[in-house]
Amino acid sequence: MNQNEEHWGKRILHLMLIATMVIGTFLPLANLTKTGTVQAAQTKQSDPYLQKIKKKGTLVLGLSADYPPYEFHKTIKGQDEIIGFDVSIAKKIAKDMGVHLVIKEMGFDALLGALKTGKIDLIISGMSETPERAKQVTFSDPYLTVKQTVMVRKADANKYQGVNDFNNVKVGVQKQTTQETLAKTELTGAKTVSLQKMTDIVLNLQQKKIDAIVIEKPVADAYVAQDKSLALAKNVKFANATKNAAVAMPKGAPALAAQVNHSIRQIKQQHLLNGYIKNAQKQMFANSGFFAQYGSYFLSGTGITIGLTILGVLFGTILGTVLALMKRAKNFLAHWIAVIYIEYFRGTPLLVQVFMIYFGTQIMGLDLSAFVSAAIALSLNSGAYVSEIIRSGINSVPKGQTEAARSLGISQKDTTRFVVLPQAVKTILPALGNEFISLLKESAIVSVIGVGELMFQTGVVQGASFKPFSPLVLTSFIYFALTLVLSALLNAFEKRMNLGRPKNQVL
Repeated sequence: MNQNEEHWGKRILHLMLIATMVIGTFLPLANLTKTGTVQAAQTKQSDPYLQKIKKKGTLVLGLSADYPPYEFHKTIKGQDEIIGFDVSIAKKIAKDMGVHLVIKEMGFDALLGALKTGKIDLIISGMSETPERAKQVTFSDPYLTVKQTVMVRKADANKYQGVNDFNNVKVGVQKQTTQETLAKTELTGAKTVSLQKMTDIVLNLQQKKIDAIVIEKPVADAYVAQDKSLALAKNVKFANATKNAAVAMPKGAPALAAQVNHSIRQIKQQHLLNGYIKNAQKQMFANSGFFAQYGSYFLSGTGITIGLTILGVLFGTILGTVLALMKRAKNFLAHWIAVIYIEYFRGTPLLVQVFMIYFGTQIMGLDLSAFVSAAIALSLNSGAYVSEIIRSGINSVPKGQTEAARSLGISQKDTTRFVVLPQAVKTILPALGNEFISLLKESAIVSVIGVGELMFQTGVVQGASFKPFSPLVLTSFIYFALTLVLSALLNAFEKRMNLGRPKNQVL
């Protein structure tokens, strides 16, 4: 080999070494990029939320079914159903996912909390994206754009010619909605009245408690068609008059969002939404007799109210008895546990306790139903009040009764059980009866988390019938009848126990 060949051989060898080094340097980067691309694709295809939905085979939808034609109750073939074009959209999404749709109904202002704590998987309830909501949840592409309008009494239809004509005017809006923001920012000088349910807002308008409502046009059209005393203030125009309704989902759910957006694109491309809306409007105005249509709602609500009251009374009495004995105990720890418990549950609103148990148990990993959560909340709350009633009854028993029993060799436990408590019951029964009656009425609070008790069903009928007042009158008579029956039973029980009532006294 001559020097020239040797020189070229070395150069080729050097080039091969350089090429090897370059390939060795960039190949891992290429693999890393490829791996990242695959991981990104996999993330888009699936996430924990979508996996959970497909694993359990159900898509849990949260909504507030008092907003026709978006969502509302209707009796179809003798069965209560929640229908509306929002529900039709949800059915399309569930079908595309290959899962079964389950609907959970609750107050509109409880929906975001339910979504964040995992009680529901989606919100489709005419909800629009706002900067505040976008910080808490993920929104899909909009599926509907609607206009906002002002509904008034027909006599005032021409009274309001613009947004500057509402100085000192009471304007009703639904809590935590776009309409609430519009009323506060665009209706100059208006006094905003924020309520949870649209049916309550309409009732306020009919009874002249407020003078106008900021409302979505499809909903306003439905009310105006059913009630000739209402009308639209057509000359009032908002600067931000349109609202985009979208599906709300948990944060960190890209695959779920992609799946939902895919269904929404299909709905738009195939022009399905118009059919959904027309079908909802058709069902909305298919009326029959009031009691034939809605009587089952009142019966169902009454049954659940009675059931909740019985559970609250039963477990509240057991818990109250234990707490009363703990508070009287000489053990320092038992005494102060009872004191703190009683003061806490008597010092906080029942509504707060209901929300804490319903959402708090979910955070702890316990997926309790709304009914079970309500029963627990009522029992815990009642136990705090019953404990003080029982403690006062025990204190009313003469101390000599206890001393006499102990002198006969009866243990402290048996003295309390067989001597003190039976005498205390006679003293506390009237106060205990009042607590039971109060619990019956207070059970109406649990409607905020979607328990189908009497007050909840009343709201359902209000929304479905477009009659905000008459269902309330019927409900008041039902509550009156229930409390009257309970009072009669308690009086009969008192008489049976011979509480010193004269024999000729008429109940």
